[in-house]
Amino acid sequence: MTERKGYPSRTAIPPHILDRLNKGREETKTLSEALAMNQSTLIRALIPSLMSPGLQHDLRDADGIVARMRLIGEVLADRPQELGMAATSAVDTPRGWACFAVGAIPSISLAERLEMIRPFAADKHFGVREWAWLAVRPYIHESLEEAFVLLQDWTQDPDENIRRFASESTRPRGVWSKHIMELRENPTPGLVILDKLKSDPSKYVQDSVGNWLNDVAKDRPYFVRETLDRWLTESDSDATHAIVKKASKYV
Repeated sequence: MTERKGYPSRTAIPPHILDRLNKGREETKTLSEALAMNQSTLIRALIPSLMSPGLQHDLRDADGIVARMRLIGEVLADRPQELGMAATSAVDTPRGWACFAVGAIPSISLAERLEMIRPFAADKHFGVREWAWLAVRPYIHESLEEAFVLLQDWTQDPDENIRRFASESTRPRGVWSKHIMELRENPTPGLVILDKLKSDPSKYVQDSVGNWLNDVAKDRPYFVRETLDRWLTESDSDATHAIVKKASKYV
């Protein structure tokens, strides 16, 4: 498969590529492709038993891709067979639906939910990794203190994707998600995660940590400056310097 670069707009995606994506014949390569896909067409191609007139109507009226992914996840959460098909799909978008199914399962603990989302947080596809934290972020926000305790272990995982999840899922502003106002106002609790990642060798993690602090700097620039100054006294590694450079955008 030839790697594809980003397109200037969703309408610029070649029709033959969009057709293959909608039929589940290959994974998305860019965000534009993920946004352009027809979710209803993909469901009919890969898990036709999941489609119903009600779901089709809801998907047509949904506002944005996150809302559509969440709707599909809510239906999957009550359909174990179809959920298994989505979770093990060879293409990325159904695995994203499975992420939101994890987010839709009622009455389980945060620890259980995080354990269920973990394989998707480590997924080989960039899109599935984003759906993973988006799907469970409301529960992280709801139980922030517990989440920081649980996610500390994730910062020590050998997999950079798991370490990155600990940072990205708790960003005060985040992307396509509700802001965590508690952390915008008082980011100090987040240091239990960030301090453990301040010298992380992975650029993927470094960028997430830097963006976490860039989120904060829009409200609390002095906190960020003090944190970065402290990190530079505690660590002289190239990784720390890279994070400091990334996180200095607004300070």
